[in-house]
Amino acid sequence: MNPKRFLQVVAGNALALAALYLAIGVIVEALRVQWPSSGVLRISYALDALPARVLERLGLLAPLKEAYTDGRIGESMVRLVFGATAVGFVFVLALGLAAMTLLVREILLRRRRPVEP
Repeated sequence: MNPKRFLQVVAGNALALAALYLAIGVIVEALRVQWPSSGVLRISYALDALPARVLERLGLLAPLKEAYTDGRIGESMVRLVFGATAVGFVFVLALGLAAMTLLVREILLRRRRPVEP
């Protein structure tokens, strides 16, 4: 498989995975608003943990918390930021893993090629 085609497939898979994560988040958020329960809240917290850690590592969680507590942004904006962060992270992670897979594949293929005298 040529690298360009491989990356196209990987980008498509990464996009699908990110969309799935977002869809699950939207469903859980709708359940949290309409029919809150301890199980739904636990799932919501688990889904929020990933973007919260990413934002914290980037130094953006504290300003986001401050803007929310000051009333400059609403809960829907916080949810939008968390959703975009989670989708972006999942997408970048999938692309990074694919790039590493492609690199390992190329290294193995080069080792298997016969050496010309």
